[in-house]
Amino acid sequence: MVSSPRSEARPEGGRADGASARDGGVDPLRPSDYDDGTAVADPAATDDAAVAGEGGAATSVTRPKLGPVEWLRFGWRQLTSMRTALLLLLLLAIAAVPGSLVPQRSSDPNGVTQYFADNPDLAPVLDSFQMFDVYTSVWFSAIYLLLFVSLIGCIIPRTKHHFEALRARPPKTPARLSRLPAYTERALVPTDADGDAETAESAIERAAAALKKAGYRVERYELRAGPSVSGERGYLRETGNLIFHTALVGVLVAVAIGGGFGFSGQRVIVEGQSFVNTLAAYDSFNPGRFFDDGSLEPYRLTLDELDAVYETANRDALGQPIDFTARVTIDGADGEAARQVKVNEPLYEYGTDLYLLGNGYAPTITVRDPDGNVVFTDSVPFLPQDANLTSIGVVKVPDGLGEQLGMVGFFYPTQTTLSSGAFASSYPDLVYPVLTLNVYAGDLGINEGTPRSVYQLDTSGMEQLTGGQTGVESIELMPGESADLPNGLGTVAFETATPDAAADDFSQSVPRFASFDVHHDPSQGWVLVFAALIIGGLLLSLFIPRRRMWVKAVRRPDGTTVLEYAGLARGDDPGLERAVEEFADAHAGGRPDSPQN
Repeated sequence: MVSSPRSEARPEGGRADGASARDGGVDPLRPSDYDDGTAVADPAATDDAAVAGEGGAATSVTRPKLGPVEWLRFGWRQLTSMRTALLLLLLLAIAAVPGSLVPQRSSDPNGVTQYFADNPDLAPVLDSFQMFDVYTSVWFSAIYLLLFVSLIGCIIPRTKHHFEALRARPPKTPARLSRLPAYTERALVPTDADGDAETAESAIERAAAALKKAGYRVERYELRAGPSVSGERGYLRETGNLIFHTALVGVLVAVAIGGGFGFSGQRVIVEGQSFVNTLAAYDSFNPGRFFDDGSLEPYRLTLDELDAVYETANRDALGQPIDFTARVTIDGADGEAARQVKVNEPLYEYGTDLYLLGNGYAPTITVRDPDGNVVFTDSVPFLPQDANLTSIGVVKVPDGLGEQLGMVGFFYPTQTTLSSGAFASSYPDLVYPVLTLNVYAGDLGINEGTPRSVYQLDTSGMEQLTGGQTGVESIELMPGESADLPNGLGTVAFETATPDAAADDFSQSVPRFASFDVHHDPSQGWVLVFAALIIGGLLLSLFIPRRRMWVKAVRRPDGTTVLEYAGLARGDDPGLERAVEEFADAHAGGRPDSPQN
């Protein structure tokens, strides 16, 4: 077979005779006025003039000047490119990292308050960058919106192009199939006992039927060299790609809608106490921008019991928590029902998800005046400070005594004394519970109506009466004990929750509290649907190959007819050559169909 001049090998770099156009040589395979943009312009030439080189080729390229509209079009194309969309998606993931490093006001307002107390210098700086409100910050929202616009700008033109490609005919059979990366040929084989050869037309018809059965869209073409069939399949790959990106936009929209119409609220509940789903009943509440408090479903939640299981068999992990179970009663429009909430096992009731966030002890403390009248009694949640539940709590008595009283308490579920003489807890369960109180008297700072945290005591306007540098020991109590307050202010008692229990049985003497997060997101179902579509679209785009296959009957100069088979893939397809070979073997061997590749 004699090759044409265009099929002859060229010297490296596209040279025809070892010399480039820049050096005066002319490439016979290129038009005489071809310019690859690599020639150097004459320094004396103006910007708008092109210096003609040897053979008439221009030696410079005149670039058009970009006006405002062109710059806007250029910026839009850059923003809506898939590369930019992927970069923004990565940037969004990086921007979300600070939300997991520092507490957020939307989910942990008490943690934010504590962070300011622990880091008075760093916290204001972080707050100026909206680090405590990451997901509603200006910079996070900007990335979010840019990603949203970029994805839509990518999807719309690609979808239009994809629909046009689906309606288009399979491409015409190339003139030289041997140039394609996957190529083979077979001779026509006898089809009957007399040894008559199969006609080219019937072979191509059989190939078209086999390709169609294998899932290809086929089209017959009559070429000068002979009949051929063109087939293509794998458009489901691009469909999956579009589904993936469209569903990603759907997730962004659903999350935005859910954040706008949903809410998140926190409430601490002590065993035996109840919570009613009203706006005023929450300890902290973070509504969406479009939230309406009239949409709250009315129900009452009672914490009946909080079960805690700790490791006791393994001495190396003694006291490690194994399981926490909050047993609750829900009373609403559907009646009363007993339920339970575990860590990572939320309870869904009346349109809200109820999460168990934390737990601890709530010692019941009673304060009486000098006449024995009760001026304060409550089960006060003490916040755990370590794994053994050494806890700190605050008691505020604004009325009923000669002056306002505040107490900072330290609770030790299993009290032990360190070598330094300080108290600590050696086990998180109630084995030897001890409560110590430092008493302050003065102004609690609440008379002006300024909101104050129930977990903090502002001592700037108060005098310390016990503990610290006062020379008076802190009040130390066990369940069921009481003690006199300094300066004849009255008495304080550590009530026991089990007055009938044995003197040395403290297992149920102090009630527990549980911290719940009540979350409402109306877009959860849609997010799940779009997430499933993302996975499905990704699988389609990864595992369905995009292929084109051609079969052509070519009559040779010696009078014989051969069948040429060739394939072309869009992107990497390591199975393409094997697919072409197997199809050729199946078709040329006379079998009625081809393998399902």
